[in-house]
Amino acid sequence: MFKNIWDFFQNEILGMKWLNRLIGSGLEAAGLDMGSRMGGSIRFFIYDTIKIMVLLGFLILLISYIQSYFPPERAKKILGRFKGIWANIIAALLGTVTPFCSCSSIPLFMGFTSAGLPLGVTFSFLISSPMVDLGSLVLLMSIFGWKVAIVYVIVSLVIAVIGGTFIETMHLEDQVEEFIRNGKVIDLPQEELTKKDRLKYAWEKVMSTAKKVAPYVLIGVGIGAVIHNWIPEEIIVKILGTGNPFGVIIATIAGVPMYADIFGCIPIAEALLAKGARLGVVLSFMMGVTTLSLPSMIMLRKAVKPKLLGIFIAICTIGIIIVGYFFNAFQYLLI
Repeated sequence: MFKNIWDFFQNEILGMKWLNRLIGSGLEAAGLDMGSRMGGSIRFFIYDTIKIMVLLGFLILLISYIQSYFPPERAKKILGRFKGIWANIIAALLGTVTPFCSCSSIPLFMGFTSAGLPLGVTFSFLISSPMVDLGSLVLLMSIFGWKVAIVYVIVSLVIAVIGGTFIETMHLEDQVEEFIRNGKVIDLPQEELTKKDRLKYAWEKVMSTAKKVAPYVLIGVGIGAVIHNWIPEEIIVKILGTGNPFGVIIATIAGVPMYADIFGCIPIAEALLAKGARLGVVLSFMMGVTTLSLPSMIMLRKAVKPKLLGIFIAICTIGIIIVGYFFNAFQYLLI
């Protein structure tokens, strides 16, 4: 009984399979062959674009409403109450309710560092924020199922906590640029917002984020449609399947030049998995894009010196590769 309810929720509510069937029927009525490459590509593009943007709007509204309770000043106070590894854990968890890409997380990281929070704590936040959020949990559930989504979130938080703790033990405060270390943060009293104010703030976030993310979603869905319908399965399997032990490393490196958030990665990941790519390879690609994108590293370089930047990249890269091989090893238990 419970399994049937959950399957319906995952397939018809989160996965919107009804929408896929509806689009297929509409395209067939218009004369398109759904068995052809062109028909399949158009169906994939329309379905995934609508599905992701609808989920995106709902999730941003929800997450932004929650986020309205955690302005930087309040987040700083929360983090300041904890010490040691507990501070890293809270920082990693706090990263799950922040914006959706690393470029939008870096200014918050800079503010926390200027406020005098421990460097390792701020890096736990910086690693966690783009890698995992409430939106990624729901979207991953809609594509890969609840087991993959929950394990992905857990291992991402573990990477963030371990990475931040490691950086803290190295005492690299001198590797932060001077203008941040000497920055002054002024505590302004937070105006108490009404529910109407919070909803207005959340809706404004929906509109601004959707405009910013939409081009990447369209690009991601377009790439996914090409992979899903035009690239032969044997090529994907040969490069990213079981037969290639370096698939995780290739996928991690391939994600670095891209700039997108998890919403733009999902359709590519979905298409790769359907074509025979291993689960760990697909997730490594997603984590590489969201955490180590080149534009994000360029922005972070303005805040930290090369040594600390290199250590951050090394920690994230090693963590992503370990996670990729972990998911490969346990793929058949998770899907």
